[in-house]
Amino acid sequence: PWTAPAWMKTNNSFIGGSLKPEHYSTYSNYLVKYILAMKAEGITIDAITPQNEPLHPGNNPSMYMEALDQAKFVKILGPIFQSAGLSTKIIIYDHNADKPEYPITILNDAEAKKYLDGSAFHLYAGDISALTKVHNAHPDKNVYFTEQWVGGPSNFGEDLKWHVSTLIIGATRNWSRNVLEWNLAADPNYNPHTDKGGCTTCLGAITIAPTVTRNVAYYVIAHASKFVKPGSTRIASNIVSNLQNVAFKTPDGKTVLIVCNNNSSETSFNIKFKGKIISSTIEKGAVATYVW
Repeated sequence: PWTAPAWMKTNNSFIGGSLKPEHYSTYSNYLVKYILAMKAEGITIDAITPQNEPLHPGNNPSMYMEALDQAKFVKILGPIFQSAGLSTKIIIYDHNADKPEYPITILNDAEAKKYLDGSAFHLYAGDISALTKVHNAHPDKNVYFTEQWVGGPSNFGEDLKWHVSTLIIGATRNWSRNVLEWNLAADPNYNPHTDKGGCTTCLGAITIAPTVTRNVAYYVIAHASKFVKPGSTRIASNIVSNLQNVAFKTPDGKTVLIVCNNNSSETSFNIKFKGKIISSTIEKGAVATYVW
């Protein structure tokens, strides 16, 4: 969620403010009711984060939550989820990679840690390698990449190259179990969005006008999601000639290699696998997915 109900907060507003400690249990039960209500509609909530971008109180909606406060909240939220019989995962942080100490602080709290599945990140600040720092500090907990926007109107080629090399490749090479782009759909004017802090130029993966146009985020995700099936495992691959890449073994035994050419000219390279070699050439700035 992006905020608790305003009446549970210190400023009685949907923007900024913090969750009052006396409402930690109230809000936890509120989230239980949300998960059960969605289940009644046939929608399973696999995981939640206690707060989207907890260090950014300027969003609409938003709610500020320091790491120590989130740890205290998790220690109430976790038992309430268990008492309700929920299997919904709790994933902390959900903010930028410039503050890896935030999730590490919470994970260092043994009582909070036992209720947690892992940590989530965005990349509006920091470096994607921060995910590895958190993984190394607590390798028994998962790491996720949960948001990156594409600003409209978008430079398709540059956005494709950056998002694939930095996120699809970079995040998964740094232990992330997923990559989520934001957002799914919008109209030609980037609507709907909230005012007073909402994202006014967030380009959807598709634009509906009323015909559907597929935008760059659609293809960024498709290069992986169409071929890297749930249950796949990342396997080793080396980076040569500035060709960013990541490889996976799928549950049905296939190998998937995603390559992004960050060079200023087309580049030829070899793929060597179990004693066999093939050659390929990729245009400058292009992305290619290989499956065998």
